[in-house]
Amino acid sequence: MNDLTAKVLVIDDERSVCHSCKVILRDEGHEVDYVTSGTEGVERALKGDYDVILLDLKMPDLSGMEVLEKIKAERPSITVIIITGYATIQTSIEAIKKGAYDYVPKPFTPDELSMTVHKALKDRAVRHENENLRRELALLRRDHRFLGRSKEAEDIRRQFLKVAPSQFTVTIFGESGTGKEVVAREIHDASTRAERAFVTVDISALSPTLVESELFGHVRGAFTGAARSRPGYFVQADGGTLFLDEISNISLEIQGKLLRVLESRKVRPVGDEREVDVDVRLIAATNRDLFSMVEDGSFREDLYYRLNVIPIQVPPLREHPDDVPLLCMHFLREGGKRTETQVTGFSTEAMAKLLSYPWPGNVRELRNVVERMLAMVDQPLVRVEHLPPEVRGEIPAQPELSASAVPETIDGLKLEKRRLKDLVYARVERDFVLQALEKTGWNVSQAAEAVGMQRSNFHALMRKHGVRRDA
Repeated sequence: MNDLTAKVLVIDDERSVCHSCKVILRDEGHEVDYVTSGTEGVERALKGDYDVILLDLKMPDLSGMEVLEKIKAERPSITVIIITGYATIQTSIEAIKKGAYDYVPKPFTPDELSMTVHKALKDRAVRHENENLRRELALLRRDHRFLGRSKEAEDIRRQFLKVAPSQFTVTIFGESGTGKEVVAREIHDASTRAERAFVTVDISALSPTLVESELFGHVRGAFTGAARSRPGYFVQADGGTLFLDEISNISLEIQGKLLRVLESRKVRPVGDEREVDVDVRLIAATNRDLFSMVEDGSFREDLYYRLNVIPIQVPPLREHPDDVPLLCMHFLREGGKRTETQVTGFSTEAMAKLLSYPWPGNVRELRNVVERMLAMVDQPLVRVEHLPPEVRGEIPAQPELSASAVPETIDGLKLEKRRLKDLVYARVERDFVLQALEKTGWNVSQAAEAVGMQRSNFHALMRKHGVRRDA
């Protein structure tokens, strides 16, 4: 029996109604039993392995509401659908408040009954899938922050567990938002330095004139505004791990000083003549090709080889979409701790959209979308209509940028940059699909082959952007 067929019990004192339900649902592949009294219905419901109960509200021996309360008290997860006359629809609504899934008014058509049962079973399947994801997430979270069940996630996990015990420098490569800092933390947590400090530095967030002082520290009076001595990030991470994100953004001058620190294990604070011994394991990260930067002279070759002792490449989310459901549940759970929300999962159709979206902003963009859903959705399941237009496959019109729309803070600027990047990516992707189709006379198979894609993946891009022959 699959998720959309079920074992059904009908509880109704009208034998003709019971027989009609049995005939209609049996033709749909369901296994159907029925009883004609409320007392017997409770007994059968609690003893039998039923998925769905069809329950009449008006029965002589025991009311439908009493039957509902007894069943739900013992088996709260069972799905109960009320069968009711029009005169008792208000009572049916009260029953829904007490745990019934839905109601079917008498007289009902075969389609009305079939569709209500089908919808209930479909929602049950979604709930079960979300519960399975939560259980799997709990198992993964016992040991790791880097979540995923795909081959790509397992490969990354094997790599960082292998390199963690060593003291070698690690450089993590990957697009923005792929989780490079999470991998760095995993390496630290699995190392012999796990009980010591893990210090994170985003080089791109530091003022270029203060990078040296921030990394290596300074003494009082070293420069204007240096009212007191301050230890740098290397000293703060002594005995532990220093994570330098966006390492490609440091100047050639600071690159030279960083190289000397890595080779000598000593730092010299700005304005000081003495050097300070440091015991730091360095993990660097970048979203750029450092070797290309070496070739064009913007990155020192000797530092490149000093950093690139153990390289780890974190793939973009579009290359391991199987991890999207698990990540969604993780962000849902984490976000739910910080806010009151009714959201417990995603509908099948919404998850299909999330799986087919290319996620140009990677895991960071996925987190933002889920957190937006937590704030905006006021029902248990996130559905397609709740998703942002770009995830639904709609291309939003580009707004005119007025003076009032210009971001006022750096955080706002970063958000606008990501939004525009996503918008441009979506438009280029749609033009990519259209160009391939036009070159091959709209032959999907030939177009997919011409661009080096599987036909199913190319067709998914067409659906995502609403590309049709008559478009």
